[in-house]
Amino acid sequence: MKILDHLEEWLIASLMGGATLLIFVAVIHRYAAGTPIPVLQDWFLKIDLSWAQELCIYMFVWMAKFGAAYGVRTGIHVGVDVLINHLPPRWRKTYVLIGLLCGALFTAIIASFGAYFTWGMAHTDQTSPDLEIPKWIVYLCIPLGSGLMCFRFLQVAVTFARTGQLPKHDEGKVEGVDDGASPALHPAEVRR
Repeated sequence: MKILDHLEEWLIASLMGGATLLIFVAVIHRYAAGTPIPVLQDWFLKIDLSWAQELCIYMFVWMAKFGAAYGVRTGIHVGVDVLINHLPPRWRKTYVLIGLLCGALFTAIIASFGAYFTWGMAHTDQTSPDLEIPKWIVYLCIPLGSGLMCFRFLQVAVTFARTGQLPKHDEGKVEGVDDGASPALHPAEVRR
């Protein structure tokens, strides 16, 4: 499971970072190509980045599909649980399990329809407009991301059924930052 967790995090971070870098380069290219410096302007105009926007869109779609699965695993999805939290513990557990299993069912249906659609798309010659890659590669994120999200719903449901604990995201915690690393300063020391 640790390998899958790290692969998921690495994929999301790589797609987000790569898309951000590509957008930055494309914007710099767009404005630098208009500079009145002859050699620099000619060099920038020779670079073709017409495909950058399409690739960024695909990267963000893939990132969103896998990011949703990450959200289920870590508990960062928004949930409206005001009514459920006021239920007796027995009923609360039942309703939470029903909700998790409904999420798993929904994402399993999306994954199977996505797989069917992608399989059909793989048997055509359709390509993307700018990158000219087969469209089925673009749409492969639907069955893969939804399948992973279904797995994460089931994983959370099994853990909740055993322990009664849901993943909880602490908004105040920053990964990699030690909570008690620096001692609190007295207000008089801060003014110095």
